[in-house]
Amino acid sequence: MLTYRISRLVSTTSTNTVALSAAAEGEPEGYVVVADHQTAGRGRLGRTWAAAPGSALLVSVLLRPPPAAAHLAVSALSCAAAAACERAAGVTPSLKWPNDLLVGDRKLGGVLAETTGNLTAVVVGLGLNVHPPPDRPGDVAATATDLDDLAGRRTSRAELLDALLIELAHRYDDLPAVIDEYRARCATIGRRVEVALLDRSVTGTAVAIADDGSLLVDDGGPSPVAITAGDVSHVRPA
Repeated sequence: MLTYRISRLVSTTSTNTVALSAAAEGEPEGYVVVADHQTAGRGRLGRTWAAAPGSALLVSVLLRPPPAAAHLAVSALSCAAAAACERAAGVTPSLKWPNDLLVGDRKLGGVLAETTGNLTAVVVGLGLNVHPPPDRPGDVAATATDLDDLAGRRTSRAELLDALLIELAHRYDDLPAVIDEYRARCATIGRRVEVALLDRSVTGTAVAIADDGSLLVDDGGPSPVAITAGDVSHVRPA
């Protein structure tokens, strides 16, 4: 069972940055960094992650799984985050491949995994919208949602963090079982998708999640395309 050591910060550049630095210095797994505000939060593909101070759960967990199971550790945190929303707010988000939390087609949160240079540790960060900020940009407001609005009441970030860490510990003890839960929670399977890769795009139906965590997309070719990394958009039915 994971043993946690929690560093609570009022403000930092990025909780992932702090945890990665600790990992490089040999910090054992179970180190958790949580902050009220990030000045340089980041998401996948070099995007920024911005949240008003105190409005989101911003947390990173340092893990040291076997290298072959690193993708399962990331999926474990994604599933744990969904389960924590259920426990703390009565809200059941789905997962968009690879690691976004959705309610309907609106984004509730996102997960970003980063590894140390020697690949001996993975830091998994979560940004989860909890309290609606007063100044959310209009383009973000059109696609985002918050736990408070969904639950119809104010959600405790402290309770949400506790639930997240409890749910993660249970899953980390049995990582091979996580892939089946991830598949069950994944809203991308069965959806028409567009996947932007570095050199091309793939359009088709997401048919499965492989055991290695890749997304299998039927683009009409002789066999599904295995996507290991890419920017996935769910295509709404015409």
